[in-house]
Amino acid sequence: MASVLVIGAGVSGLTTAVCLAEAGIDVRVDTDRLPGATTSAAAGAMWDPFLVEPRDLVDRWSRQTLAELTALSTAPDTGVRLMEGTHESRVPCEMPTWGSVVAALPCPPQDLRDGYVTGWRYRAPLVDMPRYLNHLVRRLERTGGTLHHRHYDTLDEALHEAPVVVNCSGAEARFLADDPAVDAVRGQLVVVENPGIGTFFCDDTPGARELTYIYPHAEAVVLGGTAEPGTWDLRPDDDAAREIVRRCTAVEPSLAGARVIEQRVGLRPVRTGVRLTEERRDDGLLVHNYGHGGAGVTLSWGCAREVVDRVRGTVGSTP
Repeated sequence: MASVLVIGAGVSGLTTAVCLAEAGIDVRVDTDRLPGATTSAAAGAMWDPFLVEPRDLVDRWSRQTLAELTALSTAPDTGVRLMEGTHESRVPCEMPTWGSVVAALPCPPQDLRDGYVTGWRYRAPLVDMPRYLNHLVRRLERTGGTLHHRHYDTLDEALHEAPVVVNCSGAEARFLADDPAVDAVRGQLVVVENPGIGTFFCDDTPGARELTYIYPHAEAVVLGGTAEPGTWDLRPDDDAAREIVRRCTAVEPSLAGARVIEQRVGLRPVRTGVRLTEERRDDGLLVHNYGHGGAGVTLSWGCAREVVDRVRGTVGSTP
């Protein structure tokens, strides 16, 4: 029996398990979806603090994660790279408060894309999620952690498996933790061959009905996206995919005719605020770590370190 059982193998679950294992704690990850089938594997993704509450904690967690991802960008095979790019808006707006964290600078008007009136340029970690999740699995296994394919109907069932359970079940926490504050926001993106794009782009127009972002990797470009609240359907929508490509090509004409490699669909675990809390049960300790919305990558290391702090006093660690 492991000392700590983590439920979920997305970026939050795997990062939490890695931090626990590297703290010398015996940890096992149980998941009904292996890493490549999780919402995290379908994500864009880059460091970008979305409007997630509680704001003060999110600021701290995102800064901690920025430091970790920046360090990982210097290592081979992590899937993390530091990349420069822009956030731009079709209406006048202020730079987000986190802009100062990454030394963002206003874009000169002549550098803005057609139809955009303000923007800011900065450098931040861009993450190739399938590669990054594989890196986290390797790192977990190197420190003695294990990963198992298993489904739980209740958290009480999981507490029979280990004295400490960390619930990183994402959108499924609506059912597993009986938390109606959690909802799925369906996100779809399209991956195309990279025609030579070397900077990222994100439409940051306040109140925009659609998501538009362009995240280039070495051989491919991730184009997004959609945000459909209350939709749990994981099947790709070809009409939505064509609209995503159309919007992104309007911003970046070099994408015209780029071959589509795949479509990805995931369910963002949106909640009124991130839930990072603990419950003492007669038969053990339950720690919740979910509700990160579209900021799972951005908050992953900060939240995971806090979970370790909450767990460390309950279970022993190996030298």
